[in-house]
Amino acid sequence: MDNRCKFGLLGKNISYSFSRKYFSEKFLKLGLNDYKYFNLDIPEIEEFPFLLYHKEDEFRGLNVTIPYKESVMRYLDEVDIDAKKIGAVNTIKVTDDNKLIGYNTDFYGFQKSIQPLLKKHHTKALILGTGGASKAIAYALNEMKIEYKFVSRKVAENMFLYSMLTKEIMEEHTVIVNCSPIGTHPNINESPNIPYEFLTKNHLLFDLIYNPDETKFLAEGKKRGAIIKNGLEMLQLQAEKSWEIWNS
Repeated sequence: MDNRCKFGLLGKNISYSFSRKYFSEKFLKLGLNDYKYFNLDIPEIEEFPFLLYHKEDEFRGLNVTIPYKESVMRYLDEVDIDAKKIGAVNTIKVTDDNKLIGYNTDFYGFQKSIQPLLKKHHTKALILGTGGASKAIAYALNEMKIEYKFVSRKVAENMFLYSMLTKEIMEEHTVIVNCSPIGTHPNINESPNIPYEFLTKNHLLFDLIYNPDETKFLAEGKKRGAIIKNGLEMLQLQAEKSWEIWNS
């Protein structure tokens, strides 16, 4: 296994990637000079098998980001039980016999990151967005016994539309997690379309975005006394968990 020195991030339009910078710096610190981390930027998930073809022996692990956390699952040999329940994979381990095993470390990173901020009244949450990351957030909230509802632009079961968010709903759901990409650099003046005027000091706003440090979504919460947190620590925690999986 020691000759496997390659790692990568699978995604689309990922030049901004947190993972590549994080792991490249980590390899440097650990003196792992042969280790390399690549951005595997593909326009369609169907290209994934060709990407690894004849190269499996070189790879030890992959991270997966938007928009492939769900669609990559059909190309894997095995999926860990948590990732199966979540329905999304963000970490892939390549075994000695070149099997691809999928894991989800997003829920772990989120849970560890938000837990210290939770108070007794944080019993209900709104999850903004319905992509692969939102599934991991829902799973973590469930583990922490926090009820949740998704907020979406499309009508679906067990979901609020953004236009349905009333003062009552906002007051009842004191944890709000942004899993949408709205507000990411360079579009820093955008924010999810929720009624910010109903936020109070009882609210906890968590944004999976980490660039900028303080999105408009978080700034609007802060203005009204809410506790706020961005996604940087969550990313660091999930990255460390990935590293643990690749080396186990």
